Amino acid sequence: MTPNSIGADTAGPQTGVHPVDEMLPAPKLFTLGLQHVLVMYAGAVAVPLIVGRALQLTPTQVALLISADLFVCGIVTLIQSLGATRWFGIKMPVMMGVTFAAVGPMVAIGTANPGVDGARMIFGSIIAAGFIAIFLAPLVARMLRFFPPVVTGSIILVIGVTLMRVGIDWVFGIQRGPTAPQVVDPAHAAWLQAAAANAPAMPDGLKLAATVDNPAYAQPSHIAISALVLVVVLLIARYGRGFLSNICVLIGIVLGGVVAALAGMMDFSHVGSAGWFAFVTPFSFGTPIFEPVMIATMVLVMIVTLIESTGMFLALSDLTGRKLTRPMLEAGLRTDGLGTVIGGIFNTFPYTSFSQNVGLVGVTGIRSRYVCAAGGLILICLGLVPKMGALAEAIPTFVLGGAGIVMFGMVAATGVRILGAGADFARNRHNMFIVAVSLGFGMIPMVAPHFLMWMPHALHPLIESGILLASISAVALNAFFNGAGATEADLRAAAQVAEH
Repeated sequence: MTPNSIGADTAGPQTGVHPVDEMLPAPKLFTLGLQHVLVMYAGAVAVPLIVGRALQLTPTQVALLISADLFVCGIVTLIQSLGATRWFGIKMPVMMGVTFAAVGPMVAIGTANPGVDGARMIFGSIIAAGFIAIFLAPLVARMLRFFPPVVTGSIILVIGVTLMRVGIDWVFGIQRGPTAPQVVDPAHAAWLQAAAANAPAMPDGLKLAATVDNPAYAQPSHIAISALVLVVVLLIARYGRGFLSNICVLIGIVLGGVVAALAGMMDFSHVGSAGWFAFVTPFSFGTPIFEPVMIATMVLVMIVTLIESTGMFLALSDLTGRKLTRPMLEAGLRTDGLGTVIGGIFNTFPYTSFSQNVGLVGVTGIRSRYVCAAGGLILICLGLVPKMGALAEAIPTFVLGGAGIVMFGMVAATGVRILGAGADFARNRHNMFIVAVSLGFGMIPMVAPHFLMWMPHALHPLIESGILLASISAVALNAFFNGAGATEADLRAAAQVAEH
């Protein structure tokens, strides 16, 4: 990597204007911008739904998370594609969305601290980590050598495997609450209540075990609709062409939602009561809570996110023919941090460039950054319509389940592809150990969720996320076995694999 140039620059045809800076007619900008929004929409609303339900927020509060997410997606996309001073914005066709890498830690925080206080802890850690990421951006280029494909592929694989549990729970029912697989026998509860009236005070914490199968769990009708969504997604992916195949997940969700509505399985009461316009206000959940360990956890997530974004920017440079200079790269990475700060302020989450939209640039051949700016404006408008957030929140989890298996499974499959393309297992058997142990570490919180019961409580947010455990393991083992010798070409190749 030279001090000033990272990728080749290609002049635009005839006009002398580079295709990245080409201003298209307004109708075409709107149409192509809407394409980008539709491609990313399912992934954009998935994270607020996951985190909001982990926090056990009300439907209205979850709808607020969704609206805030769409609103901030649009703002950060505008900053990234148009630029804001020389310090922020890579000025390339980039759509910004919430990173899946942060889901595990946020769900862990929300599960341990349900309700508004948990949300305040999440937003506090996000704001602090975003500020730190802004200052880390110039250092990321020096950290690339610690993240060869064997590391990035392992991390992305574990992200997908961790999220897959969410998709499966969406199909059959959440393991806690009204859809838990088993519930307390009402007869046992009545007996205990009667016995308690004539017995000494019951010990603190005494409660009945759930022993009766819950009819609300794994309902055949729910499984059937999830299966329908999955089949529709696969059929469109197989037989659809071009843009249609790129929005197969969104089409599956819409069709599943229509079937669920016709079957009387959707509750539109919150959609009806939601307004047509409302500003997204900062700190809607109250003053953020800043916990040092949670901040450290989110900083690790941001480092992974910045490395991932670097790869995407390098791949986008090759795809568009726009030379990626060191100042441009740093401005793009600072925007990841700035977007995360804005996200925390406006009640949403960490942001990164969406790989599926990078892939869409290659599919359409349209390299203008103003297309993504148009997509950003559309997202802002959607975020200002509370009915859109309420409608997304009203979609039953079993409708999302079939799509979730595809979305989250594709994340894991992307990790496998990066490993297959960039990790040379034939000539370096040590890479097998890196992947094996990192995957094992990533599975610990899923298989043994109480493994940290005797560890200091302050450390829990740092180690109860499989994604962070896998990241630490992969980086440490790669340094142990292979040293720190990853190159910029390795990261670019991994990003090119991920976007296809």
